[in-house]
Formats: sequence, structure tokens, C-alpha cells
Amino acid sequence: MPTSFTPIDPFMVLVRPQKGEKIGAAARAMLNFGLEGLRITEPRDGWPNPKAVAMASGAGRLLDHAGVFGSLTEAVADCHYVFATTARGRELTKPVLTPETAMAQARAMVAEGKRVAVLFGPERTGLENEEVALANAIISVPVNPAFASLNLAQCVLLTAYEWRRQRQDLPQAAPIELATGQEVARLGDHFEERLTAAGFFFPEDKAPNMKLNLRSMWSRLGLTRAEVQTFHGMLRQIARKLKGQDQTED
Repeated sequence: MPTSFTPIDPFMVLVRPQKGEKIGAAARAMLNFGLEGLRITEPRDGWPNPKAVAMASGAGRLLDHAGVFGSLTEAVADCHYVFATTARGRELTKPVLTPETAMAQARAMVAEGKRVAVLFGPERTGLENEEVALANAIISVPVNPAFASLNLAQCVLLTAYEWRRQRQDLPQAAPIELATGQEVARLGDHFEERLTAAGFFFPEDKAPNMKLNLRSMWSRLGLTRAEVQTFHGMLRQIARKLKGQDQTED
């Protein structure tokens, strides 16, 4: 489970990273620009990794305190807003932002006490659709389309640079209590349960993609806790009403 944390900067989440050297290089890039919240999911070569420590050099403390998780869902369960970095086109509908715009939004949310995460996929494959579906928005770097490949440390560095560059005081907006990733996931579970009972996921061969698109929609909306509770209440009331009608007909 995520550890208790007072939001001071975004978490950089390395999803299924491969070589330890790449993790170490990403840690160095983070510390260059003052970011220290590192999370790692399913590292291919295990953890701890001595090659990561060697490459991190003076940034080794980020590795010492990094959160290591068995799944991406666990890694972002306590986060209120998640960005996914990807250069590829996706079927999922998400806002697509430059690093500059994304980090400006992140600063505003962090200033309100929100937990923000940025996802980075493995270099060989990038993030899978199921992983991008957990994000609220996409970060896309405006690189040369003829050679769009960035390595992990470069992508982390560009994001961290934009975070550091924008270190001015922002006007304080009225705080909004966003729902965490875990709360949104539970709402998705509730909807799937009710929609399955209603026979919505038909035909059966299309059900997995229908469910994935719904999950993507919930994360894209940036729901508040109050909105999540409203949806839960709506579903419960509909279920009670339908149950009462069934009993009356009997």
C-alpha cells in the first residue's frame, strides 16, 4: 500500500522498468530538478538493484526511499490525478498535454494538497492501454515525428525540468477535494457490478473493451469525492427501486 506522504511534488512512477541502469539514470534526472518522490512497479530485474544504485550516483537516496509496488493500480491508489507519458496514438480519449502545460496543472493541484503522479512506461514497449486507462491525461513531448523515441531518463528529465522551471508562486484557488485513484476504482467496480446485472456488457466478446473504455472515462473526468459518492448513491437507489418493482410484480 502507498505510504503516508505530504504532497510537495509529483510522484514519478516507473512502470515495469527493465534494466537497473535505466532506473538509476531516471533517479539522477529527478534529483537534478528537485524531485524525490519515486515509485516503481514490477521491476523486471528485481529490487533492490545494485546497477541502479551505481548509475544513480549521488541520487541514491531516491532509490533507498522509493516505493516498490506489485501493480500500477496499487502505485497510484492514493493519487488524485495521474498523467501518462506516451508518444503513440491511443484509442482511449484523454486530454493530451505538453510537459509544460501538464506541470503547470500539476503545480496548481499540488498547491492544493493533491497527490499527483506521472507514469513512464518501459522503453521497449511503453505503457499499455490498460495502464494509460488509469490516467487522467496524457503527456506527449513535441519531438521530431521522424524520430520520436526517447529513453526513460530523457523523458523523466524533460518532465522534471518543466516542474522545476515553473517554480513561481501560484495564486491559491479554492481547494477541490478530488477522489483518489482507489475511490475511482471502487466506483468503476460498482458500475461494472450493476451494469453486468442489467445485461449491459453484450455481446460477450466486446465486454472487456467496453469495461476498459468505462474505466478510462472515470479516470479522465477528474471526479471529486462528493461526485463519486453521488454516483454510488444513484446506483444504490436505482438498485433498490428495481428490486422493489420486482417484488411488487411477484
